[in-house]
Amino acid sequence: MSSKKSAHEILEDPDFKSLSSQKNSISLVLTILELVLYFGFIALIAFNKPFLASKLSEGKATTIGIPIAVGTIVLSWVLTGVYIWWANNKYDVLVKKVKEKVGG
Repeated sequence: MSSKKSAHEILEDPDFKSLSSQKNSISLVLTILELVLYFGFIALIAFNKPFLASKLSEGKATTIGIPIAVGTIVLSWVLTGVYIWWANNKYDVLVKKVKEKVGG
């Protein structure tokens, strides 16, 4: 049975550093993607309303803005799903490894 490590030893542990680095990387990438998606949609609303108001096809009331808005929401869910998948399959495994190593 291993003894508990100090906070300094935990912070210097290579597995902990890897865990922290991976979490920061995926969080940053997914946050940037979400911001680009969301603000891109808002910019489209602000600067190209005629495009969003154009009809999908003649005789239909649905504009092109509706599927783009729905796509924005769905892609946000997909990005959330990517993070959940990563957290369940990668992050939790690394956390368990670090906890076992530091005696937590």
